[in-house]
Amino acid sequence: MIAAIIDCGTNTFNLLVAEIQVNEDYRIILNTKKSVKLGEGGMADNRIAKKPFERGIKTFIDLIKIAKKYKVESIHAFATSAVRSSLNGPEFAKKIQEKTGIIIQVLNGDTEAQYIYKGVRLALNDLPNPNPILIMDIGGGSTEFIIASENQVLWKRSFDLGAARLMQQFKPSDPITPEQEKKFKEHFKDVLKPLNLQLKKYSIETLIGCSGSFESLADMIKAEKNNNIPPENTYGFDNNDLKNLHKKLILSSEAERKIMPGLVEYRVDTIVFASIFIRYIMKRYKIKNLTYSGFALKEGVLADLISGKIAL
Repeated sequence: MIAAIIDCGTNTFNLLVAEIQVNEDYRIILNTKKSVKLGEGGMADNRIAKKPFERGIKTFIDLIKIAKKYKVESIHAFATSAVRSSLNGPEFAKKIQEKTGIIIQVLNGDTEAQYIYKGVRLALNDLPNPNPILIMDIGGGSTEFIIASENQVLWKRSFDLGAARLMQQFKPSDPITPEQEKKFKEHFKDVLKPLNLQLKKYSIETLIGCSGSFESLADMIKAEKNNNIPPENTYGFDNNDLKNLHKKLILSSEAERKIMPGLVEYRVDTIVFASIFIRYIMKRYKIKNLTYSGFALKEGVLADLISGKIAL
């Protein structure tokens, strides 16, 4: 059985095509993404603006066409922060159903976080150590945090701390100033009080970072080292590499970031914010290790397809 999973995120729409095999095995046939920037220009008003709305519909239709080239037998589509928090999100989902026949499941924050955890488990098989870990997925509209042990989620929550959302809210200069960086950190401290309360209960040494921003940081570090190893599902960061890259990013202009090796164009405007956020979490909670997981929400859906929790 070949299935397609489409994750309609705030910044990118992601397509995964996989063959579900016997004995709960699988083979990934295609894993691709397209920049959509669904939250562009509308998040302050809690609406998907006209151009991103149209761009999102067109991109979704394009991904359906790509999926059908692989003779998929089922298509499963999900939407996250930009659609669930927008006043015209239901209209967006309805328009896609009218044009494609596909029903988009709009996930609440808890369900999104649960799928992210399942995706990480699929990538890592065994979690890095017996202590609980913290999983972080920075999206365009929201950021999910999950505290997990080897076999279960201990706590999870979605926060409106997405890269695109906060860039529109704070409108930092280019390059960002120390005062603006301080405002970001003060905002994190205020909004993340529930996370702070939970992390007092656990000894966390490892942060697992999912998806785009972490992928870009890994790609940039590998590019600096002329590391041509093919992309993998996981990447263990060296703390010195992270620190040096952060220093470079924090001083950089948009024009300078556009020519930085390893950084895709659609993350040029948000990667500084992401680096500040990640550094804040690691320093505040004294986290020693950071690992990138290439598997997140859509792979969590894949895990449920493999196990039969979602019907093919």
